[in-house]
This record gives sequence, structure tokens and C-alpha cells, in this order.
Amino acid sequence: MSVVLDLALILVILALALWVMLARETFVAVTSFIAYGLLLTLAWVRLAAVDVAMTEAAIGAGLTGALLIGAASRLRKSGYTLRRAQASLPRRSLALAVSVTVSAVLAICLLWLPEPSPTLVPEVTAAIPATGVGNPITAVLLAFRAMDTLLEAIVLLFALIGVWSLAPNELWGTRPDVPHHADPQDVLAYVARVLPPIGIVVAVYILWVGADHPGGKFQAATILAAMWLLLMMAGLVKAPPIGRRALRAWLVAGPLVFVAIGVYGALSAGAFLAYPEALAKPLIVVIEVALLPSLAMTLALLLIGAPRGASTP
Repeated sequence: MSVVLDLALILVILALALWVMLARETFVAVTSFIAYGLLLTLAWVRLAAVDVAMTEAAIGAGLTGALLIGAASRLRKSGYTLRRAQASLPRRSLALAVSVTVSAVLAICLLWLPEPSPTLVPEVTAAIPATGVGNPITAVLLAFRAMDTLLEAIVLLFALIGVWSLAPNELWGTRPDVPHHADPQDVLAYVARVLPPIGIVVAVYILWVGADHPGGKFQAATILAAMWLLLMMAGLVKAPPIGRRALRAWLVAGPLVFVAIGVYGALSAGAFLAYPEALAKPLIVVIEVALLPSLAMTLALLLIGAPRGASTP
């Protein structure tokens, strides 16, 4: 039964991926992409990669899907229409030939890999106890590939700056408008009062156990961002002005702590982002805790977007 389930999951994922590429309607393509991300989450669960599955559900399907829905909605409001230009037969043939060639080259490269395939798994497994972290994903991301993780957090900040740069000059520094219906008796307002405390507890738990069990800062930050967005959508809180200095300080605090610990590693352990063995786990936990609010605010503000209309500072 497990083999049948895996084969069925693979076929559905491939079919849905093809449907996402061929869909003509923007909204259909976006909703199909979200379903595709959720199916990939199940695939990662079947591969026993729970951390990756949680990240895929939160970032791949959740955050990316919400951004695409927002983009599709704005395209529809702006009167954008898809130009269905029919490609000529030579162009379609060339595109098909290139796709088949790339697929064939990838298959040949995989078949030519030596047996057993080269891997660093034994070295990584032997070095993980020195970090004091029980979760191998956390150990890899914050010890052996810490530079990649740092750059991911910084890239999100640059993405937010890019979104803010779309604001008209006269609205720079003002408060983004979040559409909401401020009816204190409706279901959304009730859910926005009940769910955030639970979401905060779940996010803190996922962050705390991430050092030794599946979880971590990105998954927890996505939950916190969702709770904040829920409050704004219900009209219980307002989006902060993007020109507020305290807001910008919180956004950069996490990456700055990460960089500071990296410099400390260069002075104490001989390499940037290296950790003294006795302090490896505490420093990793400090990085995770420092990045949590910065990532949560960045993700929520990315979804809110730049000020687009009359806003009050």
C-alpha cells in the first residue's frame, strides 16, 4: 500500500505541475500552485523530512501562494489582460527540443554518477555532536551552512525594500492599507481574538524544539506573521508606518545579531560563523530567537505590500 500511495502521489504531483504551466487563467494557475505545494509537503513527509515539509507548507505553499494571489488580484483590478499569442510551429518545436535535451542531459548525469555516490553525510554525522544540537537540519543550516542561512534572511530584507520602493513618493513612510471589514460581531473578528494567543504559543514551541526536533525559526516566523495578518485583516490592529524607526530596527535586529555572532566566531574560533565547541548550541539558539521576530515581521510586511492609497501616518 505504501508503494501504491507513493506512486499515486508522484503521478498527481507531475500532473498538477503540468496543469500549473498550461493553465490559462491566472487565478486557476495560482490555486493549482498552492495545491502543488501542499502535495510536495506530503512528499517530504513520506521522505521523513519533516523540517522540509513544514517549510514547504509555510513558505512554498503558504507565503508564496498568498503573494501570488495578491499579485493576481492587483493585475485583475488594473485591467491587465493576458495576450494569448500563438507561438509558431518552429518556436514550439525548438522549445520542445530544448526541454527534451535538458531532461536527457540531467538523466545521463545521474546515471553516470559513481557508485556509491559521493556524499558528505558521514563527515556531517560525525561533526553534529560537536554542535550540541539534536536536530540535524538545524545543525546543517546554522553550523555547516550558516552563511546560506544568513544570506536568506538578508535577501528577505532586500525583497521587502524592493516592495516598499514601489510606493509613490508622496506616500513614502506612511501606513500600508490592509483591506478589512471592522465588524466586531463577525466571524473574522471572533477568530482574530481567539486564534492569535494559540498561534503564538505554537510558534514559540516550534522555535524552542527546533534545536533538537523538527521545527525552527522560519516555520515559527510564518505562524507569527499569519497571526499578525489575521489581526490586521479583522481591523483589530493597524499596519505600522513603514517609516517608523522602531520597525526598521526590529527588521534588521535578527540579521545583525547573526553577523555579530559570526564576527565573534572569527575572533574566538578562527573563522566567520564558527562557534566555540562549548558555546555552539547556546549561540545557535540565540540566533534562532533573534531571527524569529525579524523574519515574522518581514514576511507579514511582504504580504501587506507598499502604501498604495491615502494612508494616515
